[in-house]
Amino acid sequence: MALTRRNLLKWGTAVTAASLPGLRHIAFAGEERSGNHCLVVVFLRGGCDGLSLLAPTDDPNYVADRAPELRVQTSGPKPGRALRQNFAPQIDFRLHPEAAPLGELYDAGHLALVHAAGLQNGTRSHFVAQDLMERGLADSPGFKETGDGWVTRFLLATPSTLPAIATTNAIPAALAFHGDSLAIPDLRGGLALPGGAQPKEVLAALYAGTNDPFSLAARTTLHDMEMIDARLPHGADGKILAYQAEQNAVYEETETGRSLQTVARLLKMDIGLSIACVDVDGWDHHENMGGRFANLAGQFARGLSAFWNDTARYHDRLTVVVMTEFGRRLRTNKSNGTDHGHGGVMMVLGGQINGGVIYGRWPGLASAELDNGVDLSVTTDYRSVLSEVLSARFAGASALPRIFPNFSAGPRLGIVRT
Repeated sequence: MALTRRNLLKWGTAVTAASLPGLRHIAFAGEERSGNHCLVVVFLRGGCDGLSLLAPTDDPNYVADRAPELRVQTSGPKPGRALRQNFAPQIDFRLHPEAAPLGELYDAGHLALVHAAGLQNGTRSHFVAQDLMERGLADSPGFKETGDGWVTRFLLATPSTLPAIATTNAIPAALAFHGDSLAIPDLRGGLALPGGAQPKEVLAALYAGTNDPFSLAARTTLHDMEMIDARLPHGADGKILAYQAEQNAVYEETETGRSLQTVARLLKMDIGLSIACVDVDGWDHHENMGGRFANLAGQFARGLSAFWNDTARYHDRLTVVVMTEFGRRLRTNKSNGTDHGHGGVMMVLGGQINGGVIYGRWPGLASAELDNGVDLSVTTDYRSVLSEVLSARFAGASALPRIFPNFSAGPRLGIVRT
């Protein structure tokens, strides 16, 4: 069991009372609230190549500038998964063959795709791009004034404290300074403190009797851990019983599978889970990209499909947004990979999504149309997608200027049903 709370293990007394709204035990341990919406934000870290995930297979520039083994093909032993689309009707857009399960979600109208999407800032740094996106920004100068994450600002703008978790070993920057967030990478071994009752009693005594933000957060952590662990099914020997997924869903032993299974288990506890942040690492394919990308894309697509099947009872109040810090260059490098690019692909999955559509504007792949002459241009700001989801699914339109400072979304893309 690995669990941390950012304000407990890192921020400590730097957390202010204003950033910890109430710190009441309603976050996880209060009355069951089974009717609220849940947003799952999946971050594909490393820079997922959108031109492999959703490829313009017959674009002459794509064919000329990509090595054959790095292109999605229209025929042969493993052709890409064809999609109906009006995004750029003259181009045959196809999903990578290993991502074919996403095509089933797309055809069923549950999954929307947004191509040439991402961060308008031209950085090619993983660290800068991820920090900007997790803070809901476009420019580095905003860092000094924006220490918290966009998810934190969204949660603080809601009428009451809402539960939020991350399936990582530490709270990501998107949830920075949110005092009621838990990092829970895996529930299969339970959520009790290592060592049994004694560590719990020691920590409870250590943080008892004071109401500073740090002590309040510590007590909330202990309380929520105990509550979640108690709701997990235990056998006669006290061990956690194996999770039984619904609808014949199968979670593989991968980062995607473990993380989304954790989210599904918490969602089914009906504790009012509002936000779940999920990381899927490993998309930085500078070399030998063909096999590595295929392997990871398949794991991700199968994991997301399993999660969707497993959570069928929750579809109408579940939305999944998939994003990455940037795409990758059009041209293959000398190591049979691709280097850091610009525009990428976002996805939105949910029961209230106008799926089966590729959204955005295709900028083209001719040299004059590429960003700096080498990368797919960004035509849809990532915040436009997030803003539409928050305003339509969570009635958060009035809070958008605080959630995404200095950003105006413009006309709706139409991804979310109204």
